[in-house]
Amino acid sequence: MEKRVLFKSAWLPWVLITPQMAIILVFFFWPAGQALYQSVLQEDAFGAHSEFVGMANFQRLFDDPGYLDSFRITAIFSVLVAVGGLALSLLLAVMANRVVRASGLYKTLLIWPYAVAPVVAGVLWLMMFASPYGTIRYALIEMGFEWDHVLNGNHAMALIVMAAIWKHISYNFLFFLAGLQSIPQSLIEAATIDGASPWRRFWSIVFPLLSPTTFFLLVINVVYAFFETFAIVDAATSGGPGKDTSILVYKVYYDGFKAMDINGSAAQSVVLMAIVIALTVVQFRFVEKKVHY
Repeated sequence: MEKRVLFKSAWLPWVLITPQMAIILVFFFWPAGQALYQSVLQEDAFGAHSEFVGMANFQRLFDDPGYLDSFRITAIFSVLVAVGGLALSLLLAVMANRVVRASGLYKTLLIWPYAVAPVVAGVLWLMMFASPYGTIRYALIEMGFEWDHVLNGNHAMALIVMAAIWKHISYNFLFFLAGLQSIPQSLIEAATIDGASPWRRFWSIVFPLLSPTTFFLLVINVVYAFFETFAIVDAATSGGPGKDTSILVYKVYYDGFKAMDINGSAAQSVVLMAIVIALTVVQFRFVEKKVHY
């Protein structure tokens, strides 16, 4: 039987949710409304004069090859971060779930990266690949691989992808580990008695039971890759070399605060918000059908 909380007063529930609603209104709906408003205006750099231009800012965006190329860069980056982060986190969670000795120590070490700020994560990975004393870059040179993220766009993309995955891996790990520990061991033992191999047990029993957790983390990781990786990109590559790592959220910042194109930046933020909403709807509409609750 479903349990429900009964309030004697009709207004008490509204009072209880008022603080959260106020936060959502001030920090989400108000900025979103401002972005929508500014996206249809044309203002000077100082905001002294504005003119309604309708969809001209959006038309100018989609006529810009550089902006269209940022879609490709963002798609590649988001897929690598989301898929790579989930795969690596699941692998670590499965390994940590099997550890008996010092399991608490391993789990604590894997959780630590989540406490690091994104900009710090970007700087840490930049230093490890920096010339000439970066530890990872030195090892790559010793193996005969010339690393140069300053001039090579593929290397720069790999750098921010690794930093973004490392920063978010603890979040994914916690949920996957909790999901693994909630799976009844009797199911695994029954499959073992029936002669199922470890690989077969994982794909036939463990992974389907983890599908709700995986779906939730997929949505979270897509949003993370689109929005929360800005500080990593800014600290590690600043969108370079050229524009090879200029993802959509970084381009919004660059055009708005450095190029002083306030209205074009507002139009970009509206497009970015629409893309993330559309991706979330698609995931809930089609991907969730594969989820077994």
